[in-house]
Amino acid sequence: MKTMLTVFLKEVRENLRDRRTVINTLVTGPLLAPLMFVLIINGAVSRELGKAEKPLPVPVIGAEHAPNLIEALKQQGVEIKDAPADPELAVREQEVDLVLRIPDTYAEAWRKGEPAQVELVFDQSQRDANSSVARLRGMLDAYGQRTAVMRVVARGLSPTMTRPLVVANRDQSTAQARGGMMFAMLPYFFILGIFMGGMALAIDTTAGERERQSLEPLFANPVARDGILRGKLGATSVFALATLLLSIVAFSIAGQFLPTGKLGMSLSIGPRFVAATMFTMLPLVVLLASLQTLAAAFAKSFREAQTYLSLLMIVPAVPTLMLSIFPVKTQLWMYAVPLMGQQVVITRLLRGDPVATNELLLCFASTAVAAFVVYLVTARIYRSERLAISG
Repeated sequence: MKTMLTVFLKEVRENLRDRRTVINTLVTGPLLAPLMFVLIINGAVSRELGKAEKPLPVPVIGAEHAPNLIEALKQQGVEIKDAPADPELAVREQEVDLVLRIPDTYAEAWRKGEPAQVELVFDQSQRDANSSVARLRGMLDAYGQRTAVMRVVARGLSPTMTRPLVVANRDQSTAQARGGMMFAMLPYFFILGIFMGGMALAIDTTAGERERQSLEPLFANPVARDGILRGKLGATSVFALATLLLSIVAFSIAGQFLPTGKLGMSLSIGPRFVAATMFTMLPLVVLLASLQTLAAAFAKSFREAQTYLSLLMIVPAVPTLMLSIFPVKTQLWMYAVPLMGQQVVITRLLRGDPVATNELLLCFASTAVAAFVVYLVTARIYRSERLAISG
């Protein structure tokens, strides 16, 4: 115990002396992601809301064939523009968002009471134009429905005949549940924060000391190597845990500056969320610290260890990508899978869904078992004489 405490305090003290590492670990890492998140979301929402409030510019081909339609669009805030010579090329080159083409057969079909066709020329792959396309399509649909009702009424029939089926929407989602969709990447940021928080120390305490040839004198001391390993893992875990806590606090503050109210969403990161997240993340901190130390133990230099751990950084992204690409109903076995269990717990907490105590305990216990197994493997590597050799 004394050996572990001595090594722990030594590593923490030396890491705190490296100001660049401390700033990157405890300041830049936890603050950069929330700041970028707020700026991106605010920018995107402000832009879309600004476009919705401004007149919609629509280049029109054949406006003379449908004067009533053009007048109705103008009343709804559409600004009629001259169409480019080649509308398809103009859309592909992003010179315009969309082009409305009214063929010369429109007027004749309209007089006969037949469906009159118009064409929307747009590029669906241009996401910036999708809101304009949806806005104009809604206007055209509304105009078509109003005209259909007027035609039916003119024939002495009830306008309800045009709508034999009415769908009443009963959305069961809450503002917090909708907010959980926006912040679906939050668990990944937390897990990545743990990884980044312990990465520098895990490399320095193993591969770094091995490169500086200071690991061999340390192992030459008449102390158990398990105590040395536990001290190093403890220091790495403390920095990773501090980064996690700072990330949660940073996101809770950043959430106050997000326009969630305008989107009908909410983000609630309160004491219950913090407590449950820290509880489920605690064994994951030890697991990732052990994995980082294990990977660094196979490296002979600081740079080589950085390469190994950069590749290892892909692992936390796997559960997030899987649940994003293959959304499935949450099942009990998911809580028993390290990383996935934490992802599910945090996502449900963000949505405001209840998380049972047995689910939290299963997530904690299964990750703790995985952490213990990785620790045993790392301890075996630490007992090897080859670890102390730098060449």
